[in-house]
Amino acid sequence: MACAAVGQRSVHFLGQDEQLLVEGFTGMDVHNGPGTFFLNPFTHRSATIRKAETLGTMDYVKVRHVVEGKERIEKGPQLLFLAPYEQIVERSQGLSAEILRVPKTHEQSHRKGTNVVLELSGPDDELLDGQVMQLIDLKVHEYVKILDQSTGTIRVESGSNGTSKQVFLGPHDKVLDNGKKKAVEVDGEHAVLVRDKSSGQVRLVTEKQLFIPGPNESIEKVQELIKLADHEALIVKNKQGEFQYFYGSDEKRPAGQPRAFFLEPYAEIVKLCWSKGRRRETRNLFIERFDCRAQFMSFEFNCRTSDNVELILEGTFFWEVVDLPAMVKSTGDTSGDLCNHARSQFIRHVARVTLKEFMDSSHSIAKKVWEEDTGFYASRGVKIHSLEVTRYQCADSRTSEILEQIIQETTNRMNRLSQAESENEVSLFRTQGQIEQERLNGDLLAIKHQHSEAEAEVVGRAEANKVAAFIAGLEAKVPKLEDRMALWQVLRKNEALSAISEGNASLYYTPSDVDLSIEAKR
Repeated sequence: MACAAVGQRSVHFLGQDEQLLVEGFTGMDVHNGPGTFFLNPFTHRSATIRKAETLGTMDYVKVRHVVEGKERIEKGPQLLFLAPYEQIVERSQGLSAEILRVPKTHEQSHRKGTNVVLELSGPDDELLDGQVMQLIDLKVHEYVKILDQSTGTIRVESGSNGTSKQVFLGPHDKVLDNGKKKAVEVDGEHAVLVRDKSSGQVRLVTEKQLFIPGPNESIEKVQELIKLADHEALIVKNKQGEFQYFYGSDEKRPAGQPRAFFLEPYAEIVKLCWSKGRRRETRNLFIERFDCRAQFMSFEFNCRTSDNVELILEGTFFWEVVDLPAMVKSTGDTSGDLCNHARSQFIRHVARVTLKEFMDSSHSIAKKVWEEDTGFYASRGVKIHSLEVTRYQCADSRTSEILEQIIQETTNRMNRLSQAESENEVSLFRTQGQIEQERLNGDLLAIKHQHSEAEAEVVGRAEANKVAAFIAGLEAKVPKLEDRMALWQVLRKNEALSAISEGNASLYYTPSDVDLSIEAKR
């Protein structure tokens, strides 16, 4: 039985991925499979079979020699058999990256590749702060700023010559400004305000290009071209603090002044803060571009009549900015000044009249308010075209009810007067029509009478001519005038009898009309 146990300790069968670790009395030895190994049981203490380490393509291990203390890196793919006194202290996988930055012997280094697997090749290598950096791929319109931390210098890498570019970082490089950025397209509509950090100066780049700032330059602002319409105006404060006035209209714009422009360095657009609301109680309306056209502005304020009736007036200004420099010089709140001045003028004029007088002359009072003090508005650089009161009401509710009744009664009276006037106009028009008709009827009768007289005269003359011709024609044969007259009468009677016989009339003869005699025959 003892011999069988010794034989089992002396014969070992190893596969392809197995290793026999033999511990002798003075040292250690290894035997790698596959194979059959016979050991002298009296020359070693123990024998252990252990598996070899299988490393894939992206696997690597750190191996340490426990006696000498040395370390090394083994990379896959392979079947790793350890030597005596070696053991694996770390297992890991390679990184799929373009740049791997590691510290080595107290100096920073980096390794490059293009979509390959990079491993830590030295036992002293490790990732610097766990940082695996990708390859920077720059297109034609992109750039990146890189700081060399060893020297403190900054360089700019960009796509150039119409092609893309790949940038690998150095051991001490650091990307600034959150990585790559797009270049600014400077054209007719855009410009770039650039600050040189080395000198602190600011310049405006307007040349058409694909602008990429230098190492010490930073883009302060991308400006858009300021274009003014015909009715617009703009105030610009230059670097000396002077105001410059730009107009879109050709009539107002000075010679040589551009209509479209970029703001120069250190210049800024002036914004005026005006009051807004019907009572101009809040001042938070910022005006940057001024509209030089005529425009409306509403207002509302309280005033009191001479008979102590408080009114709330509502109205509109129709006004226009005509002198922008004068307006800026005299006031910073144009709308507030106009409304406040109009309010004081209304209070002064309304206090001189009663409620009834105000109701009858509200429009004339509004006209006096701005016509009597045109110098004030001219000093503000504005022109008032008209000022109208569009609505008024009593501040007190009871007085307002009475005013409503007065207004209603006045309206009803005006309606009745208008109705009566309309009825009178209709009646007058009807009478005038009748008069005209009668006049035309009279004219018609006169014309008919004239026509009848003319017709009778023509008929009489024709008959006379006929009789005269008959009498004159028989003068040779019938010498006596009485006989010729008798013949004419006979002919006339015959004509009358012929006319009667042709109709349906009944004819009655008297003895005096005919030569009738009655004879009795036997």
